[in-house]
Amino acid sequence: MNDTTTADPGKHGAKATSSTPGQTEVSLRVWDGDGLRTGIWEVTPGTFTSTREGIHEICQILSGSATITEADGNSFDVGPGSLFVTPVGWSGSWTVHETLRKMWVVQELPA
Repeated sequence: MNDTTTADPGKHGAKATSSTPGQTEVSLRVWDGDGLRTGIWEVTPGTFTSTREGIHEICQILSGSATITEADGNSFDVGPGSLFVTPVGWSGSWTVHETLRKMWVVQELPA
């Protein structure tokens, strides 16, 4: 992929865990092999819950902004250039302020 910030990730669909009517998302897988996957993901403004079951995920924010609130109540803001990990067992919520795009890498863990 030449430019993750402008690549067309495809057609958006409803964000399943959203509490905001009309929030949508799309994910484009770029590579999959040996228990690792990577791609780009985009989500429109709104709030949704998230959990990491059976995977570790590395996230690099490419555009947009959000506030992420972890299960323990701690929160942090993310925007272009932010890099963070949501390890297996992580849970929290995202409040997306402007359409957000990230590059992600997921490591699948044995059950």
